[in-house]
Amino acid sequence: MDNETMSLKNNIARARKIKLFLMDVDGVLTDGKMYYIPGKGEEMVEFKAFHSLDGIGLRLLNQFGVATGVITGRESPGTEERARGLGMSYAYQGFLSNLAPLEQILAHTGLKPENVAYMGDDWTDIPELKKAGLACAPANALYEVKAVSHLVTKKDGGMGAVREACDFILKSQGHWAT
Repeated sequence: MDNETMSLKNNIARARKIKLFLMDVDGVLTDGKMYYIPGKGEEMVEFKAFHSLDGIGLRLLNQFGVATGVITGRESPGTEERARGLGMSYAYQGFLSNLAPLEQILAHTGLKPENVAYMGDDWTDIPELKKAGLACAPANALYEVKAVSHLVTKKDGGMGAVREACDFILKSQGHWAT
């Protein structure tokens, strides 16, 4: 058996244990770009673009009993709304280190790290990726992030990478054929 086949089998075994899928936002659920447009008066308003395929994948995870959530360093009303609209169980904002919220979630749910998938794209995500049972990175993540990830998607962040990870988990858990 070659290394690629062995790696795929290991990742499928990891994905079968997943009960919670957490992710960063900027660069994972979005393309990482930040847009500012004039609001009322002199204030600037930030907006983000989210891919609809990612949203469907996250809703499917929820439908099949896998909880979802975001942990991000930036605070954004758009992120709050997206998390609410997708029925995410967790939406932690304003955390440069995402490890503390992850530890809180594990303590609150009683889940083990092997039951958590985490998707990140930057150095600040590496501790969570190393702790997660299934570490995922979008294709355009930093090299160091991809090096510690079990699953690197073919798609970039904000362009369907989250959906690709969701589909991998769902297929691995037998929710539909490959």
